[in-house]
Amino acid sequence: MKSFRKRCALAAALLLPALLTPPAHAAGHDPILFVHGWNGSASNWNTMISRFRADGWPDDHLRAFSYDTSRSNADTAEVVRAEVDKLLAATGATKVDVVTHSMGGLSSRYYTRNLGGDAKVEQWVSLGGPNHGTRSANTCYQTSCTEMRIGSGFLAALNSGDETPGTSEYGTWWSSCDGVIDPADSTVLSGARNTKTACLSHSALLTDATVYAQVRDYVNR
Repeated sequence: MKSFRKRCALAAALLLPALLTPPAHAAGHDPILFVHGWNGSASNWNTMISRFRADGWPDDHLRAFSYDTSRSNADTAEVVRAEVDKLLAATGATKVDVVTHSMGGLSSRYYTRNLGGDAKVEQWVSLGGPNHGTRSANTCYQTSCTEMRIGSGFLAALNSGDETPGTSEYGTWWSSCDGVIDPADSTVLSGARNTKTACLSHSALLTDATVYAQVRDYVNR
């Protein structure tokens, strides 16, 4: 009986470190900040966040927020900066990954380019972003919409010189069936890893399982 108890105690001692060791995703992966697009909200990311959670990312590493989409993307970039800093402080990480949809790519890229964000962003993702403008923005007149128009001064400055500056890694996903980003390949950036998806609508980029898996693997490198 004493020998049996010793064996049990030894097994428990060997098992305890494994139980206390956080899973690889919690220990080794950057937290992710999700930035929605024009007229959207944090809830746009519910499906993708639930998938990251199911794949092992801890709750405190997955942060979506809502913001006023009528304002200039330069103003929203300041919000992105604050959200990044809050996420880093909450998790103790040194860098984040940023996953964006549609117009969310513009404010976050302004942050990496002009506000020192490249030092804090490991991987940046644009799903259907109007990185070179979209004709759809011609029908609305908010500041953010005029910035999304093809040939706008905002986009000219954002894309001048190196489209993917700094040390961050850039990835884009775009669909020929997007329907909102016109032309559809406006999303493509020089220097980025650009992926053409299956025939998906603009909103389907947020929920498509294949796009999710590709994004997960990209930020998980």
